[in-house]
Amino acid sequence: QVQLVESGGGLVQPGGSLRLSCAASGSIFRFNAMGWYRQAPGKQRELVAAITGDGRTVYADSVKGRFTISRDNAKSTVYLQMNSLKPEDTAVYYCNTDRRLAEVVQGTADYWGQGTQVTVSS
Repeated sequence: QVQLVESGGGLVQPGGSLRLSCAASGSIFRFNAMGWYRQAPGKQRELVAAITGDGRTVYADSVKGRFTISRDNAKSTVYLQMNSLKPEDTAVYYCNTDRRLAEVVQGTADYWGQGTQVTVSS
């Protein structure tokens, strides 16, 4: 069983930055793919970014150049550095993990966190 706990969300002004963290506990392989999804009110959940165990990354077009996903395998933690935030980035952000990158990217991963709220507003 794997537990994922997100943290780091909050209220930030447009143009500001936040760093989200997702700590994984339980039985998890260090080469698991990990990812971040988000869901805004009234919208479908969408992929933000994903990273494989060996550091390959995938980004949604809407966040390329602004967000950076990284991981610390020793800490079983994945991070999402979010810069130049926009009001449209407002959403609940979830992390997920699976042994296969495809499952993480497609949103069919085995394990999900409870989410952390990010609000971008002046």
